[in-house]
Amino acid sequence: MILPVCTRCGKPYPLQGAPFQCSCGGVYDYVEFPQFKPASTGASQKGLWKYHSSIGEDLPVITLGEGNTPLVEVKLGSQSVWLKLEYLNPSGSYKDRGSAVLTSFLVSRGVTSAVEDSSGNAGASFAAYAARAGIRAQIFIPSTASGPKRKQIELYGAKIESIPGARIEASKAVLQAAAQNKVYASHACMPFGLTGIATIAYEIVDQLGGKAPGTVVAPLGHGGLLYGLIQGFAALRKAAVVINEPFYVGLQSAGCAPVYEAYQKHEMTLREPAESDTIAEGVRVSHPVRGLAILAALQNNRGCVLAVADDSLLAAYRDIAKRGFFVEPTAALGWAALPKIIEKYPGPVVVVLTGSGYKTEI
Repeated sequence: MILPVCTRCGKPYPLQGAPFQCSCGGVYDYVEFPQFKPASTGASQKGLWKYHSSIGEDLPVITLGEGNTPLVEVKLGSQSVWLKLEYLNPSGSYKDRGSAVLTSFLVSRGVTSAVEDSSGNAGASFAAYAARAGIRAQIFIPSTASGPKRKQIELYGAKIESIPGARIEASKAVLQAAAQNKVYASHACMPFGLTGIATIAYEIVDQLGGKAPGTVVAPLGHGGLLYGLIQGFAALRKAAVVINEPFYVGLQSAGCAPVYEAYQKHEMTLREPAESDTIAEGVRVSHPVRGLAILAALQNNRGCVLAVADDSLLAAYRDIAKRGFFVEPTAALGWAALPKIIEKYPGPVVVVLTGSGYKTEI
């Protein structure tokens, strides 16, 4: 398995233990993302683990049947759009791809208990895979997290720590737990789940008959989804599976849009926004871990970042449901932004629908 290195000091990830960040405080990332190995796919494993050798052949397989989600064509006016139904993963969100690989890594390191923080989906997903792996999970969530997500975490058997205040307060609280030598299984900071998210790109190309889409659209909170997609399509290009990568569109809520603001100003510095009461709770992230990496990856006209206001998002949430796709508001960001995207950027356009509508109480 290829190990990441610290983006601040260059120190490689240790061969023992499971730290969420380097001793210098830096975040780990891959210098070279694991290669896509088309000859080794499709053996005995199904779903995400069809790509086991591209993820890490020495990892154990912790699975709930994630991956292999449908890619469905719909019409928006006279234009075709493809929807990647990631909300059909086992716990109801794309997070399962990262959780499956991250939990498998933790098992490989002998971890038996871990803490995590989340606005809901990541916590529910990690709780599910921790239960599958026999890992005791403690999940820190903001008190504003939706009831269905909270109930989901509880039923998986994880211990919930409900933290008053903005989303950032849950992140501060979990850091205090991590300081007490608890393993912090951070979906945002630990890079291992990125190889699982990259399998979305692998599946899209397979489902489009071996071709990359012209444009890929995805919500952007901490940035793991968009960054994993970028890494996945880049791996396919390097393996000569596709010729070109798609144009990438990351979507934030207008109420909490640090990456959008930096993109608009052509800056490589993220400024803390004032968090609003946006209904897109999945992207209510004021300190996105992969934000700078995404800004760097989108340079040279490789992609853009857009922000969506809540009134447009609520209308899109209702409209896409009337077409048969029941997703949570965060997942409807792509549908809300499509009128700005479909005429401007190359097709075919693929929109990643990230989380189930059953997870919200709107």
